[in-house]
Amino acid sequence: MNPSRTHLERLVAELARQLAPGSLVLDAGAGDCRYSRHFSTHRYESCDFAQVGGKTYGTLTHVCDIRAIPVEEGRYDAVLCTQVLAHIPGPLEALREMRRVLKPGGTLWLTAPLFFQENEPPYDFFRFTQHGLRHLLKQADLQEARLEWLEGYAGTVSYQLGMALRSLPRTPSGLGGGAFGILASAVVWLSLPMLAALSWLLARADVRRKSVDRGMCKNYVVVARRASEPLK
Repeated sequence: MNPSRTHLERLVAELARQLAPGSLVLDAGAGDCRYSRHFSTHRYESCDFAQVGGKTYGTLTHVCDIRAIPVEEGRYDAVLCTQVLAHIPGPLEALREMRRVLKPGGTLWLTAPLFFQENEPPYDFFRFTQHGLRHLLKQADLQEARLEWLEGYAGTVSYQLGMALRSLPRTPSGLGGGAFGILASAVVWLSLPMLAALSWLLARADVRRKSVDRGMCKNYVVVARRASEPLK
């Protein structure tokens, strides 16, 4: 179970419910366009640079860098950008461009990682704190409406336990060698079933109810609005 994916689906469904039928939506960095099904009563467009080897892409409206989207200013009622900002070498440029293509009063729905392994090499550049995201929004002249955790802390720990299951050394030599390594290897092997069970239970718990009062999130959610005033 991946609670991040569940929370993302809920977030996109929330956006779709808030938009009036016929609204024009851009899925920026759309990849396989998995979220298009949420916008059956809207007008859906997608863009991606489509250069990650081995990745499956959907039918894209625009093949482009999201720092240079080939449309007129003020085209979209909403822009959706999930798990993309970390893969852009110029995140501020990307935010300014997404602001440009939004209508005045239009909204950007964005998710970005704080705690996640490197992925899609070599296109992985940044991780974001809430303070960094607020700084970027201000620089891009986007008005923050919401900034919150995507998952709760249980989801973060579930993810880390899953990484441990895949990545922890298990041989004595990989755990310090000698008698200590033999003991550590035995403990790791004995712990694996419990780690797997705890990871699954925490993922289920996070989907049922997010705990956000302590610990750290895996990803942040941002909802921001383009105001009517010009970029300063």
